[in-house]
Amino acid sequence: MTEKLKLYLEAHPRLAAAFSGGADSAFLAYAAAKYSAGAEAFFVKTPFQPYAELEFALRFCREHGIKLHVLLLDTLKDVNVASNGPGRCYYCKRRIFEAIAEAAKRAGLSAAADGTNASDDPAGRPGMRALSELGVVSPLREAGLTKDDVRRLSREAGLETADKPSDSCLATRQEPGVPITAIGLARTEKAEAALKKLGFSGFRVRTAGEKARLELTERDKELLNEKRQEVESALLALYAGVCVDPKARDEL
Repeated sequence: MTEKLKLYLEAHPRLAAAFSGGADSAFLAYAAAKYSAGAEAFFVKTPFQPYAELEFALRFCREHGIKLHVLLLDTLKDVNVASNGPGRCYYCKRRIFEAIAEAAKRAGLSAAADGTNASDDPAGRPGMRALSELGVVSPLREAGLTKDDVRRLSREAGLETADKPSDSCLATRQEPGVPITAIGLARTEKAEAALKKLGFSGFRVRTAGEKARLELTERDKELLNEKRQEVESALLALYAGVCVDPKARDEL
């Protein structure tokens, strides 16, 4: 643990740490539980998060002695989110942190905190504007910790999230401008769960019309050569066709 982060958390007791299940938010929740007296974690379950992430959050917090609140929020009720326009991420992030702020206030907690790190570029993350407007603090960013730092510190702490592939919500699998539906999200969740069972990781199953477009890492492209039949069988039960993006995804 870096001294700067430790001092920051000690100076901000009873933080409400947003927990999404990724490496950054998991490390924040772990560190806050150790150094921010009375800190608690909040997982907001929307249609955009697979149930597997909720199950992981519950297990992770239980194993590390972190008090976790689970909030249910139907983001699809907001037309600005469901319409999937250019402001979707902003409106969604704002709804999520408004829910956390309200729940944190009821629990007698102070500021809401998120896992934004020093590597995150505000220009590529429109949701960060919502964090600023709502007064959400970002302890990892304040401490100057990059994504690599978070992974290294997580590894040193023995956290299983140290090498967990970066992920994004299910809404990002839909083509921009095409409305998001609960049925479409469920299809994406089933498709990605099927590929995970086959050993794939760090991938995406994008929706391209009625087809599935796979974004794979170099490792997963090699795995696809071995398991192409199983992949096609799983995906063609959900989509009209399957194609592979020729550009490989980053490993993490």
